[in-house]
Amino acid sequence: MSEFLKLPGAVEATGADAGVAAHYGDPFREQRALARGEAVVDLSHRAVLSVSGIDRLSWIDSITSQAVKGMRPGDSSETLLLDQHGHLEYAVGLLDDGETLWMLLEASEAEGLLGWLTKMRFMLRVEPADRSAEFAVIGTVGDAALPAAAPAGVPLVWRDPWTSVAPGGHQYAAADGHPASDWHWTQTIVPRTALAEIAATRPVAGILAAEALRIAAWRPRLATEVDERSIPHELDWLRSAVHLTKGCYRGQETVAKVHNLGHPPRRLVMLHLDGSDAVLPQPGDEVLLGDKPVGKVTSSAIHFELGPIALAVLKRSADPTTALTVAAGDTAVAAAQEIIVPPDAGATAGVPRIPRLGAVRR
Repeated sequence: MSEFLKLPGAVEATGADAGVAAHYGDPFREQRALARGEAVVDLSHRAVLSVSGIDRLSWIDSITSQAVKGMRPGDSSETLLLDQHGHLEYAVGLLDDGETLWMLLEASEAEGLLGWLTKMRFMLRVEPADRSAEFAVIGTVGDAALPAAAPAGVPLVWRDPWTSVAPGGHQYAAADGHPASDWHWTQTIVPRTALAEIAATRPVAGILAAEALRIAAWRPRLATEVDERSIPHELDWLRSAVHLTKGCYRGQETVAKVHNLGHPPRRLVMLHLDGSDAVLPQPGDEVLLGDKPVGKVTSSAIHFELGPIALAVLKRSADPTTALTVAAGDTAVAAAQEIIVPPDAGATAGVPRIPRLGAVRR
C-alpha cells in the first residue's frame, strides 16, 4: 500500500491508476496547487526499468523510434516501441545518468517490455532490469527539491520533452497557442524508502489533478489514448518521441509512409464539454456527429479553469467544424472540438497522385 494512501482524506484511484490516490478530498484545490508547482503527485504505481552497459544508448537507438545514442548524463527523452505495422506497443520516458539508462513507463508495460528487451540483447553489452521494487516516481510541475536517487552522482529527474518539438520530430497541431508550452511536467525517481517522508512533509495532489493538467496540455498517455490500432501520427506523438531521419527500426516504414505520403486514419482532439447536466463522459463513451459514431473519449477531467474537458480519438473524416455530442450513459453531452491533429495531417512530401489507368482527364 502506498504511503500516500494513508494520508487523511485519501481516495484510491481505479483502473490504470489503482494503487495511488485519486484525490485527498479537494480535487480543485489540489489541482491549483499542482499547477503552481507546490504539490507532489504519487506515481509509485508506475514502473522503473534500467539498462546498464556501455552499448545501452546505441542499442535502444537501434530498436526504438527516438534518436538517443547522443544522450548526455542528465538528459531526458521519450521513445516508442512499435510493432512491424507501426502500431504502438510501448511508450517510455528515458533518462541517462552516464552509467545507466532509466526507463519510466506504465506498470502494465513493464513485464512485456523487459521480456522483449532481454530477448533482443544478442551479443551486446547491455543488462536490462526491473528496478520498481527499489525506486518509485513522484510527479511535479517544474523542478522540486525532492530526494532524487543518484546512484551515479546524477539526480534522476526526468523532464517531459512534450514541452517542445524534439529534434527530428514533427508537430501536426498548429504551432500558435499550443498548450504544451506551459507543460513543465517532471518525474523524479526516488528510493521507495523515501516515500513516507515525502508524503508526510509535502503538499499533495491526487492523480486526478495530474490527469486534468495533462489533458489540457494535449499530452497523450499510453494507458488511455492508445488501443491496438493506434499509430503515433494520430496522437501527434511525432513531436516528442519520434526522430524522422535517424534510420531504421521496427515500424519505421509505416511512420515514414504515413508522414510523407498518407494521412493518419484517426486524429486526436480535445473536447470542451457542456457541464450543465453535471455529467462527465468517461473513457470509452462514443462521440457522435448527429447520430453517427465518429470516435470515442479516451480521457476526461474537470479542469479548474477550463471546466469539463476530454481527449478523444475521431475518424479523420469527421468534420472538424461541426459540433459533436458524447453519449454518456443516458445523457447526450454537447461537445465542441478543438483540433489537435488536423484532418490533412501527413502527406508532407507533397507527391502528386498518379491518375488511375484509364481515367479520363477533364
